[in-house]
Amino acid sequence: MHLARWSIVVPVKTLIRAKTRLAAAAGPHRTDLAVAVASDTVAAALRCPLVARVVVVTADPLPARRLAALGAHVVSDPDRGLNTALRAGAAEAVRLAPDDAVGALQADLPALRPAELTTVLTAALEFDQSFVPDAAEVGTTFYGVRPGVPFLPGFGGESRVRHLSEGAKELSLSGIDSVRRDVDTVEDLRAALALGVGPATAEVAARLSLTSG
Repeated sequence: MHLARWSIVVPVKTLIRAKTRLAAAAGPHRTDLAVAVASDTVAAALRCPLVARVVVVTADPLPARRLAALGAHVVSDPDRGLNTALRAGAAEAVRLAPDDAVGALQADLPALRPAELTTVLTAALEFDQSFVPDAAEVGTTFYGVRPGVPFLPGFGGESRVRHLSEGAKELSLSGIDSVRRDVDTVEDLRAALALGVGPATAEVAARLSLTSG
């Protein structure tokens, strides 16, 4: 059976607001870390065979340039909140490819593996709307809809419960740890490093002496 291709929307904060909970550990490297994490996330998504394109939504020119150089299609963030940014990216994705499925992926998945994202996207095509909870089972790292289905993300805070209440199917899949491991804290970063992060994040993390201990 032919599987639909996906447009993946990735929201990227302005660097002044990115990874503030890592500020104490990252110090002057905080913005480098934020760009590195987003770069590894986007690069991995682009290597997924089911992903036709990645649409990055950002208001910051630095990550915009870096992610465009990787092959992402970049659009401006309307700066009215995360879900508004995601809907703007989804609208652009539908304009580019109206017959493709649309998914939202958090930008802080530096351990993301293309094969595990393929598992998620394949399963997501069985439902009108679906999502993957984060490792803490509180937030959400992925939300997706089949072609033609309204794109109604509910990210932020306790978004797992919100997506469930809005009728999205929770994808309870084994072997997708890299899709669920978002990075907000030093402990999260250590857990991602244990899984194996992309080269950009590994380089910055090495400067922070976070690769062990």
